[in-house]
This record gives sequence, C-alpha cells and structure tokens, in this order.
Amino acid sequence: MSKEVTMQQMQKQVDDYIGQFKEGYFPPFELLARLTEELGELSREVQNVYGMKKKKPTEAAKSLEEEFGDFLFVLICFANAENINMADALQRVLHKFETRDKDRWTRKEEN
Repeated sequence: MSKEVTMQQMQKQVDDYIGQFKEGYFPPFELLARLTEELGELSREVQNVYGMKKKKPTEAAKSLEEEFGDFLFVLICFANAENINMADALQRVLHKFETRDKDRWTRKEEN
C-alpha cells in the first residue's frame, strides 16, 4: 500500500466511499466529536510508545500508523462535508508560515 496519492485523490476516495451510503457525511458537531475521539486515540498511542504511561495488558495494541489513518479519514470527511479543498488550505497555511513566520525559528546552516 505504498502508492503515492495526492490530497485531491484522497478527498475523492473518501467522498466516493461515503457517497455509497444514504446517511452521507455526519453533521459538523458530530464530525468534530469524532475527530476529537480519534485525536484522543492517537494521543494514547503516542503516550504508550513515547510516554511514561504504558498500556494495560487488557488494552488493545494499535499502531501509530493506524491511528494516524483513522484521524486523517475523519479529517478528510470533515473537509469534504464543508467543501474545503485540503490542498488549497495547506498551501495557504504554508504561505503564512513562509511569510509572517519566516524569521520565527532558527534556520539550519547551509552546507
């Protein structure tokens, strides 16, 4: 599963999947709740891998990759439901960082 896909392709793939169902996308507050839930699960995995609080033997083992995937799926659902082009949104944010915040961080020395 290492096929490279664009953000636009990811959004279409999720939209095609959700489009199979009469219910369609959940309402915004439901999507936000689901996104928060997935972030919590991702946070739990990060804590288990890198933090001091390890999982109990009764807790299911999941990978960071799996939790990132779950989070990304719900994030794409939310963007699609709100007709947000995630690639455009990311480009706007990167432009902001490259202009407004260009001198905020210490740059690496060029070789």
